[in-house]
Amino acid sequence: MAEGFARTFGEGKIAVSSSGLEASHVDPITVQIMSEIGIDISNQSSKALSEFNPEDYDAVISLCGCGVNLPEAWILREVFADWQLQDPEGESIDTFRMVREQVKERVMQLIATLS
Repeated sequence: MAEGFARTFGEGKIAVSSSGLEASHVDPITVQIMSEIGIDISNQSSKALSEFNPEDYDAVISLCGCGVNLPEAWILREVFADWQLQDPEGESIDTFRMVREQVKERVMQLIATLS
């Protein structure tokens, strides 16, 4: 979700990458609820963090409280935030929609801060 919003609202302003501690797929429900608002994330995937170099990034955002698991080099970037959002996986579609709106709001605030 965050990558989709950042690419949509940050186009021409910021460069965006998405990773996890391990590579993973995007939950089909996430694809569905993002398409409800006109954002196609069906071709997105989360790459392994080990594929990236922390020095290439000014801002790092961690979701769902995962920041405690990140190597120190990532946490020490110029901008680091660990958004304590509920992980909607396994929850109702309404929970996915609620988290979607929370992610949208935070991404828009982040883009405004970085711009």
